[in-house]
Amino acid sequence: MLLGGGAAMRKHSDDGEGDNGEQESDRVIDKPSKYLFLRFARLLGAAALCVAFVTHAVSAQVAVLTYHNDVQRTGQNLSETVLTPANVTAATFGKLFSFPTVGNIYAQPLYMPSVAIPNKGTLRVVFLATENDSVYAFDADGTVPGYLWKASFLDSAHGVTSVPTTDVGGPITPEYGITGTPVIDASTNTMYLVAFTKESGRYVQRLHALDVTTGKDRLAPVAITASVNGAGVGNDGLGHIAFQPKIQLQRPALLLAKGVVYIAWGSFNDTGPYHGWVIGYSASTLQQVAVWNSTPDGAAGSVWQSGGGLASDPAGNIWLMTGNGTFDANIGGRDYGDSIVKLSYTNPGLTAINYFTPFNQHKLDTSDQDLGSGGPMLLPLQDDPFPRLAIGAGKTGTIYVVNRSSPGGFNPTDDSRIVQSIPKGVGVNGDDSNFSTPSYWNHNVYFIGNADVVRQYPISEDQLQTPITGSHVYGFPGATTVISANGSTSGVLWSLERVPLGNAILHAHDASNVTHELYNSNQSGTRDQFGAVVKFSVPTVANGKVYVGAKGHLVVFGLLP
Repeated sequence: MLLGGGAAMRKHSDDGEGDNGEQESDRVIDKPSKYLFLRFARLLGAAALCVAFVTHAVSAQVAVLTYHNDVQRTGQNLSETVLTPANVTAATFGKLFSFPTVGNIYAQPLYMPSVAIPNKGTLRVVFLATENDSVYAFDADGTVPGYLWKASFLDSAHGVTSVPTTDVGGPITPEYGITGTPVIDASTNTMYLVAFTKESGRYVQRLHALDVTTGKDRLAPVAITASVNGAGVGNDGLGHIAFQPKIQLQRPALLLAKGVVYIAWGSFNDTGPYHGWVIGYSASTLQQVAVWNSTPDGAAGSVWQSGGGLASDPAGNIWLMTGNGTFDANIGGRDYGDSIVKLSYTNPGLTAINYFTPFNQHKLDTSDQDLGSGGPMLLPLQDDPFPRLAIGAGKTGTIYVVNRSSPGGFNPTDDSRIVQSIPKGVGVNGDDSNFSTPSYWNHNVYFIGNADVVRQYPISEDQLQTPITGSHVYGFPGATTVISANGSTSGVLWSLERVPLGNAILHAHDASNVTHELYNSNQSGTRDQFGAVVKFSVPTVANGKVYVGAKGHLVVFGLLP
């Protein structure tokens, strides 16, 4: 059964602008041949993956270097050969060990399987960033006590502290430091992150490039400044809008794409002259190479995505979702409130080359129903008629499936120009239904909305089908899931359930059928309980272990001895 969408949508969705290079690889293939070619390529790729996994099952080691596992933000780890639906049970799987930290953890843990740490050897390492402006490196196997190194960007002797919540407001307490998930370039052993500090009364956001082996800066840190031309709120009266570090919250995960580190901002509490910002820096020099403002002639349009990262397609285009704000792109303006936006990078600059905005954008804006409360996910290549899809959902819980080649623009009467829309497809809590980035595995899309169950949407020929649903109801804010699998087999769907004033719960569902919950951390009494997590927390699964950033410590799960 199809949910929304239909033939009327299909005739519009492939019109208009091409994909800025993303389609080059298949332009010479006609439609029927292309369909068969894609089917054959997919089968051939799956066979190759199976051969690779059998051959390297013992030695294969996956790295998790960015939020949600890859730049498309699919959330899938296809190289997991240890954890399976058969052994992720309360009898064989549970909490192994933990490491203490200082500061709340909003960033997803990152993982590298082979890091040469001076004086400690070559180890599997998990990295954690905290709101206390600190980054930790831990032995991912727990054999080395304490941290391998710790980098702190605080210096109280010289008046450098984290930023108290009372100074800037907003949802994170009691302090702000590092919020957005860092990103790692394995080719240079460099981790990129943004630290927010208060320095003798001045508020500073800095981009750092750390050596993952030592925690030391590889390049001189750069204080983030930017300006765009515009007549929007906060302009200087001369047509310029400056980036203001005290009012712009760096919540989304960082993105590294084609040699550029992209950073995005929303606001602390929807007050003040704020905008959505995306700023790009050269990964090799930290020189600023691109600046984009979501509402240069208006106001708001935060890029926050509940911590989800900007996404990148194979051509290097950047995809994001904005929150409430001015929208006038349909009449030639430059303001993109409540929109899915596709940006193209050409040194030195970012340009919005296409977009989709829901027909009821005005209502979304005036009712605080951010489209950008969730993050976008770019699906792997699908079958025709629309092989390149992006999926996302905002506070209303409507799922939007758009054609990346022609996202659909704005239609004031309905959303028929996109591939598919599913009202109330996520969540059951009215105007606050979704605060997550979906996941993808094996022709399935997964959501967990606010006050909702796990929803598994099979996808066939670009359409989401009737969902398979779990039975457990998650509280606020739902969860962003991740998947571990051995190619197209042994899929496990992982999620963290935040429990106010109680122990958070790590859940594992059979990703082939989410009606089957394999494990949760409350099943063995207190054995696997680990305290609280902050909202929007995402676990990391790599090489037989699950890493959870909890309040005050990193917790590690795996197969029991």
